[in-house]
This record gives sequence, structure tokens and C-alpha cells, in this order.
Amino acid sequence: MNNSFISSNKKLGILGGGQLGKMLLQCTNTWDIFTKVLEPAADSACKNLCNEFVQGSLHDYKMVYDFGKNCDVLTIEIEHVNVEALKQLKAEGVIVHPNPSALETIQDKGLQKLFYQKNSFPTSEFVLCENKNEAFAVAEKWNFEAVQKSRKAGYDGKGVYVCSSKSEAENLMDLPCVMERKIKMKTEIAVIAARNENDEVRCYPAVEMDFHDGANMLDLLLFPAQIENKIAEQAEMLATQLIRAFDICGLLAVEFFVDENNHLLINEVAPRPHNSGHQTIESSITSQYEQHLRGILNLPLGSTTIKMPSAMVNLLGASGFEGDVFYEGMEKCLEKEGVKIHIYGKKKTKPFRKMGHVTVLHHDINEAKKTAQWVKQNITVKSL
Repeated sequence: MNNSFISSNKKLGILGGGQLGKMLLQCTNTWDIFTKVLEPAADSACKNLCNEFVQGSLHDYKMVYDFGKNCDVLTIEIEHVNVEALKQLKAEGVIVHPNPSALETIQDKGLQKLFYQKNSFPTSEFVLCENKNEAFAVAEKWNFEAVQKSRKAGYDGKGVYVCSSKSEAENLMDLPCVMERKIKMKTEIAVIAARNENDEVRCYPAVEMDFHDGANMLDLLLFPAQIENKIAEQAEMLATQLIRAFDICGLLAVEFFVDENNHLLINEVAPRPHNSGHQTIESSITSQYEQHLRGILNLPLGSTTIKMPSAMVNLLGASGFEGDVFYEGMEKCLEKEGVKIHIYGKKKTKPFRKMGHVTVLHHDINEAKKTAQWVKQNITVKSL
């Protein structure tokens, strides 16, 4: 694949039509790439940005196969898609990124953990369980200091349960899961790596992340992370090794725990654009979305140099509001210098639903953080 792909007579298929797809399409439109999107929701944010929109299930073999067979390149904006269809399409000559075998491993958090263990990547202590009884026994062994993750279909904090006591362990999910022993943690960081078919790899500087206690979702992000250079360099090295070990082209977002002894432990990965990279749109010379295109089209990777430090907050649906969305306080926030607001176009809000994000740019990362926290207090996602 070469630059001849940048032409309307080639087709890029995208499985999933949410906010990540929308921001990816903003780049394809800049480059004049013909795009097709498959998405279950009729009111997808991508519907009016792509050249061809198909409404249908991402889990249905025939739907995914029929959608992809007329594409030159196929990629994803969500992991939960039919892998068997992707394997068949690849066998028939469609370029599929990420490669289906890696995606199959990543879709299952249990297989992910086994992959790290087999390939000597650092990760937290874990046990695979089939049901609630097995999970409870593991939690009890660890004095109920455990985190339960469903093996499949989890995202945005869903499918994750944290317990710290016997009474909390009574509410463990009854399904195949990964039980992870809690670690004493300093912070959480993420590194997004990119790779093309020529095995060129570039990493974005690490970001530091704080999570919302109630929703278990990203709440505040600092770019670059305020961590020791040694830790940042090690995280980039591990992300580089990991994207090659998975044999992935495009992006791989790698989330890490930093424990009390400054040891890095891989939490989990996503082989696509990621919430921890939204700020690259304004903060980096090359956004994660453009970089993903460069990777899957086997083009030279772009610079990951930071133009200006930033802080980013998600706009989540406020508790107690459900229905047609209304953004209270936007005008006030837009008066602030360096505030960049992204609204995803979802018509309905509900508690903790991701409705947008705000990136705050400032030469001083601490000032960016202060303004981001102020924005979080002054924009409320309500219903009419």
C-alpha cells in the first residue's frame, strides 16, 4: 500500500460509528478517502460524515463480511466485532487492521492477561474464573482486595467491579471473568503506540490519568504525564514491544499502573484510537486519528511531538438527567483562552454517558489542569 490510496476510488471501511469514528472521519475527509461505516445505531454521529453508511450489527458474521468484502482496507473504532468475518475477509485479500488474531486475544481480557504472562510482559497478579463462586474464593484468598473484570464485552467501566470487603464481594458478577489482585498504586498512565506495515513505530509521550470513582471512567488527563523520565521511557519501550508482539498496524493504546515502587504493570490495551489520545488533536503535531490512518495505510508515521501541554476532561451525562441533551455552561467556558470543546453529537444523554470532551491548552501544565477542573465544574450535561 502506498500513497495511491489517497484517492476516492479506494474504499476504507470502519466498523463502528461512535465518537472515535467521527473524529477519524474528520481526517479521512481532509485526505479525500472514500469511507464506509457499519454501525447499529441509525442516528450515528458518523452518518453524515462518511461516503456510505450501513446500519447493522457488528456481531453478525454475514453483516460484517458483506460490508467488508468491497473494502480495500478495513479497520475498527470498537473492539467488539465479529472476528471470524474479519479472518475470512483477510484470507480473501482485504487488508484488515488490527490483524484479526490480535483482536481476538484483546477482545477477551483473560486471553490478554495470558498473552502478557506468556510473553513476559509485567502485569498484576490474576486468576481466571468461570463464575461468581470461583471469583469469591479468589477474593477471599486476597483478603477481599480484588478487582473483577468480565472477560468479554466490557468498556467504559462496564464489566468492572472493585471490592474491598466481604460484603462487597457478595455482589461479584456471575460470569467468566478475570480476578486481579489490587495493587498499591501511585498513578495510572497510558502510552499510544503506532506502527505501519514497514515496522516503523512511534509512541506519543505518556499521559497521566485520574478516574471517576462512580463511573470508573477517565475523568482528567494530563499530557504529558507528570512522572519521572525513567518511567516514561520504560512505558514507551513496553508499548513499542507490545505493538510488535501483537503484530498490530495502526494504533495500540496501552494503559499502565505505576505501583508504589515505581514498577510499571500493564493494565489493558485497545487496538484503535483511544480516550487517552483525544488531546492529540490540538496538542500534538500529528493527532492520534491521522496517525491511525498513516499506520493502517502503510504511510510514513507522523511526528508525535507535543506542540503545547494540555489537560483533558470527559463530558459525562450528569446524574439524574436522561433524555434530549442540553449542555449548560458552554458559552462561559468558551470565553476561556485555550479551551477546545468537542461535542460528539449524541442526541440523548443518561448518567455517565460520554457526550464529549474538552481539551485545555497552556504552556504551564498546572495552569491547564486548573482550567480543566474549572471547566468540569462549569459545564453540565443535562436533559431538556
